[in-house]
Amino acid sequence: MNKIFPQGDANGSAAAGSKALPGGEGAQACVTQTNRTGFLCNDRSSCIPASSVCDGVRACAHGEDEEEALCRAVPQSLPGFLVAHCGDPASWIYSDQMCDGINNCGDCSDELSPVTTCPPCGPGWWRCPSAVFRYCSCIPRSLCRDHLQHCFDWSDEYSCPGP
Repeated sequence: MNKIFPQGDANGSAAAGSKALPGGEGAQACVTQTNRTGFLCNDRSSCIPASSVCDGVRACAHGEDEEEALCRAVPQSLPGFLVAHCGDPASWIYSDQMCDGINNCGDCSDELSPVTTCPPCGPGWWRCPSAVFRYCSCIPRSLCRDHLQHCFDWSDEYSCPGP
């Protein structure tokens, strides 16, 4: 079941019978099945991941996630709930890419303080002082002991117990 968060009047309630309009005041946030920020399609039941909006693929049944009004000047034309800013104010990512374990911003600001407060590494992850390349402070345990350095201190090869 998707959770819906109306973007309505000052009291937080949407007008009765209002239609979600992409990029406009009627656009609504929802929570996807993977517990990430999503975009509620006009059918009021489909919740697509934020990063599926304006990606060139129609994910909503009527294509409202790719409408010109919504995608004409990304990220400025997107509703605020779909956008997250990186440490570099000129850089942005989709809000569902925050705290996903991947270095989406390029400087790890989407995974580390002070820009964000992400939960600690999950059970399938290994925490290391700093990870290199794709990851920031946690790497998937499946990368442990694979004969490739993923942590600056090589703990993924010498200390990590593996998957």
